[in-house]
Amino acid sequence: MTIEKIRSVVEANKGVERSFRFHGPRNITDEFHGVITDLYPAIFTIRLENHKIKTFSYSDILTQSLEILY
Repeated sequence: MTIEKIRSVVEANKGVERSFRFHGPRNITDEFHGVITDLYPAIFTIRLENHKIKTFSYSDILTQSLEILY
C-alpha cells in the first residue's frame, strides 16, 4: 500500500465515526473511537468522543502502528 492510497482511505473516512487501534511503544495497545476531522499533507487529526484531539501521520497506517477498524 502506498502513501497516496492511504491518503485516499483516510479521506474517504473523514467525518465518519470509526474505531481505531494504536500499537504504541512497549507493546501498549490503545483502542479508541473518534472522527477524522482534518487532513493535512503529512498528518491527519482525530477528534475523540471526549473532544480531545489525536494527531497521526499517514506513515503510522503504512507501518501498521495505527489501524482503522470498521
